[in-house]
Amino acid sequence: QVQLVESGGGLVQPRGSLRLSCASSGSIFRTNDMAWYRQAPGKQRELVARITRGGSTTYADSVKGRFTISRDNAKNTVYLQMNSLKPEDTAVYYCKVDIEPIGQFTRSYWGQGTQVTVSS
Repeated sequence: QVQLVESGGGLVQPRGSLRLSCASSGSIFRTNDMAWYRQAPGKQRELVARITRGGSTTYADSVKGRFTISRDNAKNTVYLQMNSLKPEDTAVYYCKVDIEPIGQFTRSYWGQGTQVTVSS
């Protein structure tokens, strides 16, 4: 059984910073691509950033230069460092991790979501 647990969301003022974490646990053989998505009220869920197992990254244009995705393969954890936050970054943030459980095929797992609110 595999579980993803997110942490690090909260309320922050514009131009502030937050760091999100998403830890995977359970019967894991290997974690592959890891990503962060977000969904604002009334909008579709969108990709924020993605990182491969080897460390290659991609970002949404709206967060380039402000957000940094990273991972610790030994801990099966992915991070999202968010700097220079703007009110339009307000959303529920979800991690998605492609995991190969022991003895099973790879599939995508989602975190429970963490609220990020940027407001003065």
